Amino acid sequence: MKENQKIVIIDYGAGNIQSIKFAIKRLGFEAELSSDASEIRNADKVIFPGVGEAGSAMRMLKSTGLDEVIPTLKQPVLGICLGMQLMCNSSEEGKTKGLGIFDAEVKRFSNHVKVPQIGWNQISNLESALFEKVKEGEYVYLVHSYYVPECKDEIARTEYGVNYSTALHRDNFYGVQFHPEKSSITGEQILKNFLKLELAE
Repeated sequence: MKENQKIVIIDYGAGNIQSIKFAIKRLGFEAELSSDASEIRNADKVIFPGVGEAGSAMRMLKSTGLDEVIPTLKQPVLGICLGMQLMCNSSEEGKTKGLGIFDAEVKRFSNHVKVPQIGWNQISNLESALFEKVKEGEYVYLVHSYYVPECKDEIARTEYGVNYSTALHRDNFYGVQFHPEKSSITGEQILKNFLKLELAE
């Protein structure tokens, strides 16, 4: 893992930023918050968090021009929760057009399950170096009402009424529906794996 790497958490007013920053610090690294395009472009790793409603979050991204910056990034980028959903083509939440990085449409859970899904659930069908040293069936922490149906970019799956894609990967972009910063040792390992990623995968 590269030491002294520059880690930037995108600050656009829709993130659980402090808990992510603390989680990175526990791994021995400092992460800085920024909404500055040049700072983000020059980072070794970028984390794109998100908590809240998709439509208003996308409006905040557009107001700063970050909606045009994020899809052009070349370093490893990790979207978390709403951040991952905004990286998809669209979301039923607010009929929101997304960034189009992942070829998927975000759907709302049906009324057959308790919405939102809050708590611990298992991840399976793990692919990608993002899940190195993570076992099938490990538990992670989720809080969400919308999900990504199974798609070709899937690198992990969760079952909650339906099987859905709980992690995605395309090129240098990664996304996780769960909160690694709140997912105990498993989440810590996933963040550690992300910081180790190189563009060759």
